[in-house]
Amino acid sequence: MGHNGVMPKALPVIDTTEPVCCAPVAAGPMSDDDALQIALRLKALADPARVKIVSYLFSSTAGEQSSGELAAVLKLTESTMSHHLTQLRKAGLVLSERRGMNVFHRIRPEALQALCAALDPNCCS
Repeated sequence: MGHNGVMPKALPVIDTTEPVCCAPVAAGPMSDDDALQIALRLKALADPARVKIVSYLFSSTAGEQSSGELAAVLKLTESTMSHHLTQLRKAGLVLSERRGMNVFHRIRPEALQALCAALDPNCCS
């Protein structure tokens, strides 16, 4: 609940599987759609467990990890890990691929670079 006992307005649930693509925040007032695209991706990262998942996937020497490996390393249940990975996948930040009984996950670096560039056009130069 918010300050006045009113529920905060939820962001629309849309599938944002492509990297964010819009004028940088620093370029001046942005459109509602561009602001929404950035906010949905930031919302997907706005959880300590998801930040840790992204960090771990970035640092993985294999470049990918299975759901079970991630859950074990980060001390989360597989169902909790699945929920977090679904949010990261819907935001287009992680790619997942089923192989046999396992699902392997990897970072989409271009999606994170695009988000970084949208927040600060000088960050990736």
